[in-house]
Amino acid sequence: MEYHSIRQLEELCKTEQKPVWKIVLKAEQTETDETEKQIFERMRQMYHEMKAADEGYAAELRSASGMAGGDGEKMHRFNVTGKNLCSGYMALAMEKALKMGESNACMKRIVAAPTAGACGVLPAVLITYEQFYKIPEAKMLEGMYIAAGVGQVIAERACIAGAQGGCQAEIGSASCMAAAAITYIRGGSTKQVFDAGAFALKSLLGLVCDPLGGLVEVPCIKRNVIGSVNAITASDMAMAEIESKVPLDEVIDAMAEVGDLLPCSLEETSQAGLAQTETGKKYMPES
Repeated sequence: MEYHSIRQLEELCKTEQKPVWKIVLKAEQTETDETEKQIFERMRQMYHEMKAADEGYAAELRSASGMAGGDGEKMHRFNVTGKNLCSGYMALAMEKALKMGESNACMKRIVAAPTAGACGVLPAVLITYEQFYKIPEAKMLEGMYIAAGVGQVIAERACIAGAQGGCQAEIGSASCMAAAAITYIRGGSTKQVFDAGAFALKSLLGLVCDPLGGLVEVPCIKRNVIGSVNAITASDMAMAEIESKVPLDEVIDAMAEVGDLLPCSLEETSQAGLAQTETGKKYMPES
């Protein structure tokens, strides 16, 4: 039950008369030779690790560079005032995305989703939704499989590493995965799930990887917030039955092409972009 594209996933759903998440789970079962229960429990453990990383956020921690730490708490305090334009679910997702990204920079335990630099997007979107709308955890885990399936196709057809395809491959992929997952959890159709993923990835095509000092801190952490909010808006468009004119497979292929066209100076080498601003140069390691 292998699949190498979103279209193949859709076809397998029709042929097998199963939802997307079950196709993804069955494919992993074939690969690992484990039971469905074992695989499902492993996903539950990963989701719990995401929750633990969120709950274990420490506002006083700072990264070794001093560039990261404490902003998640600032976001929390601002949200409490009620003065924020983004309220409710989206506000809390922004807060959690910051906290997860900062935890990564401060060497706390996180779940790469699909990478450490993009670790805040998927948990921010999913954990917040579960808490805010009281969704059964089993449903959230099904959404995690949707995200995993989409991520697997992206990794195979394009890439998920900033060093290879720019930040579009990290935050863009994470946003795509989160948009697809949350749309499924909200009751979207298979088409809406993948349209949401397409909207999210299209919106971040061309995003460069230009970290200050070569560290996964600035602008990486704030881009987790953008990726989270982007996923939520993409899901809303899909749920409104707005259709993506370009199928997700083609968007993924376009991302691969854009990544190939990016100069190496904008692929995590810190040789251009924000890393080479006057401020960015201050964080470059001395040779």
